[in-house]
Amino acid sequence: MPKKNQTVLPAAGGGSSVLPKLLGTLLLLGALVVVVKHPADAATWVQTLGTWVGGAADGVAAFFQQLAG
Repeated sequence: MPKKNQTVLPAAGGGSSVLPKLLGTLLLLGALVVVVKHPADAATWVQTLGTWVGGAADGVAAFFQQLAG
């Protein structure tokens, strides 16, 4: 009896690169340095970012309300 041909596929997500981990670590360290050295500025930036995200969420909600209404 002939043997069946079996194809071996690589596992998904098995090949992780060092570059994304390095960039993420550098970004996290940079944010930590900013928070430690300039806490008031960092708090202002977070508040501003929150305002932008809230405004975007309000805009999306208004868009969908107009579509529905």
